[in-house]
Amino acid sequence: MEKKEIFNYTYSAKEQDEIKAIRKKYTVAEQADDKMAQLRRLDAAVTHKAMSISIALGVIGALILGSGMSLTMTDIGKIIGLTGKMDMLIGILIGIVGIVLVCTAYPVYNRIIRKEREKIAPEIIKLTDELIK
Repeated sequence: MEKKEIFNYTYSAKEQDEIKAIRKKYTVAEQADDKMAQLRRLDAAVTHKAMSISIALGVIGALILGSGMSLTMTDIGKIIGLTGKMDMLIGILIGIVGIVLVCTAYPVYNRIIRKEREKIAPEIIKLTDELIK
């Protein structure tokens, strides 16, 4: 008696997707993905550096401004020994210094962005050329 060999195959799209997802966890990422991630990191590094410096400058300026306002509007000047209108004059001067610092935060941000972009421009151009091709 002859036996026929039969091949049964059942296809499940869900299983295939799950298999691919599990396999992707254990395979090394493709080179293009690495370059794209590197491109994103470089671009984000410029913005993060500028943002952190300008935020720090703004916060310090706001604290100095608040100190000047506090000196002007409260009795702290008398407590620390300033007589007459000296507490108001010193408080106004301190407040102006704080205002100047707060106002310079955005131009500092723009300057840092411009300088950092100039610094990493060749590497960004090289990576984008490789990814576009």
